[in-house]
Amino acid sequence: MPDARFPKPRHLRRPAEFDRVYAQRCTARNTQILVFAALSDQGPRIGLSVGRKHGGSVVRSRIRRLLREAFRQTQSDWPPDCDFVLVPQDAKELTVAELRASLPQLARDAARRARKKGPVETPVIPKPKKRGKSR
Repeated sequence: MPDARFPKPRHLRRPAEFDRVYAQRCTARNTQILVFAALSDQGPRIGLSVGRKHGGSVVRSRIRRLLREAFRQTQSDWPPDCDFVLVPQDAKELTVAELRASLPQLARDAARRARKKGPVETPVIPKPKKRGKSR
């Protein structure tokens, strides 16, 4: 049986990691979820972006738990050379069974597009200068 754990190195955590995936602009979607992909050398990692349009914090946390669980159970079917950001679109009736069936295929489609496009440089956005008194 493949390793079905979901350790911290499998998570996208920093805003720069999310920005790199978004900058690649390689996506696949169905009616319930949008998957962004970017090439990586650290194995399949995911980041979750669940907006407030889906409801309060309890509802958003439930959606994140479902997405994490579906990834955990199917991570051996995901392309090993990409990072992914999962963005739910219509998540009112999500179930783990539906996600297990659709997420690996969406991930493969997005990864194929990312490989075709190749690596993309992430734009560096300079930090704004502080205003006020200087001493």
